[in-house]
Amino acid sequence: MADIDNKDQAEMDPADMEDVEDVEEEEAGEDENSKARQLTVQMMQNPQILAALQERLDGLNGSPSGYMESLPKVVKRRVNALKNLQVKCAHIEAKFYEEVHELERKYAALYQPLFDKRSDIVKAAYEPTEEESEWKTDEEEELTEEMKEKAKLEEEKKDEEKEDPKGIPEFWLTVFKNVDLLSDILQEHDEPILKHLQDIKVKFSDPGQPMSFTLEFHFEANDFFTNTVLTKTYKMRSEPDENDPFSFDGPEIMSCTGCTIDWTKGKNVTLKTIKKKQKHKGRGTVRTVTKTVPNDSFFNFFTPPEVPDNGELDEDSEALLAADFEIGHFIRERIVPRAVLYFTGEAIEDDDDDYDEEGEEADDEEGEEEADEENDPDYDPKV
Repeated sequence: MADIDNKDQAEMDPADMEDVEDVEEEEAGEDENSKARQLTVQMMQNPQILAALQERLDGLNGSPSGYMESLPKVVKRRVNALKNLQVKCAHIEAKFYEEVHELERKYAALYQPLFDKRSDIVKAAYEPTEEESEWKTDEEEELTEEMKEKAKLEEEKKDEEKEDPKGIPEFWLTVFKNVDLLSDILQEHDEPILKHLQDIKVKFSDPGQPMSFTLEFHFEANDFFTNTVLTKTYKMRSEPDENDPFSFDGPEIMSCTGCTIDWTKGKNVTLKTIKKKQKHKGRGTVRTVTKTVPNDSFFNFFTPPEVPDNGELDEDSEALLAADFEIGHFIRERIVPRAVLYFTGEAIEDDDDDYDEEGEEADDEEGEEEADEENDPDYDPKV
């Protein structure tokens, strides 16, 4: 059989031999391309490689491209003129955000009476009327009048059997536990304290003062600390950096300050006592030493790392501050305005829907890619 193959090859026209070699080279090239595509997909799914790539791209940001270097001097002058215009745009944008801050302050005053009433209902200082409490759910709309009446009687019977709770118990604790960003820093020993949290308010800086906002956590009297209000203030900047004006993308939090919590003796959940055994080098005797060390707690939120005057922080402090800024911003922008929806879980469902939609779009794109590959006559599913 091998002789026949050799004979066929010997009788084959040299031009045909070239065609065979070309086909083999094309197939080899396709195999290499397919392997390269697979390797690229694997690399892009590796978070460490993506982080390194992002770091490299960040390093390139702002550096001149080879194209810019190749431009004639007269064109570079015009580009520089455009960049100066861009800096002026950044300063106008800063003014825009300052006016937005003024609008936030104005509308915060309009929202506050509603938030105060919400607080009164939560802490049982006000009982809403029947009219204020009426809310139709989708399920209720489908029920007949007879079924509605029956359901109402059953609900009233259940209420009679239970003790009458005051206000809405554990309102803010439930909100915290429903939000991943907050539940991640919430510890079991924090929960009894947060049951006493009655309200969270946002206060904006006064007109003419540097841009900032303060979160106020209002507590009822409790056995853990004597403070009635715990505060966290975030200082913001809304102006382009002189050294890097093109990085301006709206107001950014520059620093934050907490407050001193006046803990009742033995109730400070941000500290814990540990016992360590120490052995004497000479005598060999062992003694037990008691030490007080930091403890994980939500209430560490009120003692953030201090930013030195030069603005330089170690990596751990920088990561802590970044997480702190994110939490403070989320409480201000989402939690306080929509607290009841985070209590019921409806706001969580909305957030999940947003992510699902993105996931569905990604799935659709993958499906389209798979369909394209299947329609490709050169596509080999085994590769």
